[in-house]
Amino acid sequence: MSRMMGRRLLGATVAAVAALGFAASAVAQEKKLKIGVIYDLTGPLAGGGSELQYTGAKIMLDNFIKQGGVEGYKIEAIYADAQSKPDVAINESVRLIEQEKVDILLGFFSSAQCVPVAARVEQLKKFMWITTCISSAVLENKNYKYIFRPQASGNQFGLMTMDFIANNAKAKFGKEPKDLRVAIIHEDGAYGVDVSKGNEAGAKKAGFNVVLKEGYAATAPDLSAMVTKLKRARPDVIFHTGYNPDITLFARQAREQGLKFGALVGHGAGYGVYEKLKEGMGSDVNYIFNTDPISIWLAKPEGLNPKLPPVIKMVGEEFDKAKPGVAIRSAHVGMAASNVYVLLTEVVPRAIKKYGGVDPEALRKAALEVDLPEGGTMLGFGVKFPADGSMAGQNERSFPVVIQYVDDKSYVVWPKSQAQREAVLPLPKGTTYSNQ
Repeated sequence: MSRMMGRRLLGATVAAVAALGFAASAVAQEKKLKIGVIYDLTGPLAGGGSELQYTGAKIMLDNFIKQGGVEGYKIEAIYADAQSKPDVAINESVRLIEQEKVDILLGFFSSAQCVPVAARVEQLKKFMWITTCISSAVLENKNYKYIFRPQASGNQFGLMTMDFIANNAKAKFGKEPKDLRVAIIHEDGAYGVDVSKGNEAGAKKAGFNVVLKEGYAATAPDLSAMVTKLKRARPDVIFHTGYNPDITLFARQAREQGLKFGALVGHGAGYGVYEKLKEGMGSDVNYIFNTDPISIWLAKPEGLNPKLPPVIKMVGEEFDKAKPGVAIRSAHVGMAASNVYVLLTEVVPRAIKKYGGVDPEALRKAALEVDLPEGGTMLGFGVKFPADGSMAGQNERSFPVVIQYVDDKSYVVWPKSQAQREAVLPLPKGTTYSNQ
């Protein structure tokens, strides 16, 4: 063989090896999980809890990205701002699916966005993992195949708070439930309407005397007429579902008009962001109640899967770096972090190992096989999704808790299995809204 021919053969071999290496590299690069993440980073919902949800989701996604991904798949997170507008949320979802080619859509704070987005994503046959929005209307009687929500539903929120007050009526208020006067007020979007339905059903079950039920626009510039109606109705307990500016407005006008009551019970959203509540209400935030999935930092470690407390610690440390000096770590942060963790430890690995990848059908089958008992998530509840029925895709093992803010701390007060202390009921004498 001539020297020239040998060189040619060597060059061809090197080129072939290089080509094989390039092809192998291309195959390796193709193993990517693209996740589109949508929360409200601007507009009124951002400060009402959505930006904190984004923070929790990003902490968990970044943690898995640092670990190298899941089952050989690199994770690429693509973030979008819904701007507190349903039409923007829909447009961004479609853009992420059709242009960015994401495998999973994740997030969604507002139920007003969730309802239309879920319908559009299902139509496009893509997999959607809802970390936050709670309206039952998102899933009720829809029988979606690709939409899943590990989060508790709004109906559960409304029922839980009524159950809490019913069980404390005699001991704390000195009244039988039938003699307890209650008012239900709510923003009139999908979120508020859904929770209020749970409130109504719970009130009927308890036998409460409902003296007022009224909805209002979350963007309303004036709630004084509703406050006047509340003054006339003289409720012992007000059940309120709102975001943030509207909660602040209600609290201010109630104070100005001298509204008095025995307890104010909130339901997530704006009531879950302590810093904003205190900013708007000052010391009047003391003894206010909020209903939400439990803050991961309040969950009893002994009731959790042993692998979870170190993850909770990591989330707390990362949050403290991102938001130093916050008095109470919002439940919103842990909620998103926990629900993303379930996706990346239970759904995605099973889809890859058992069903061969991250296409919508593989993800759907994997989600339906998740079977976590109580204590299996950082939020304390388990996870199991019904494949069909009136609430297909809704986690049937999820539940919220009732917490109370006292002296810049939050304590779980209901249900008894999770309670850290007794609830302070009714509002102590001398506090701004107390009817004592």
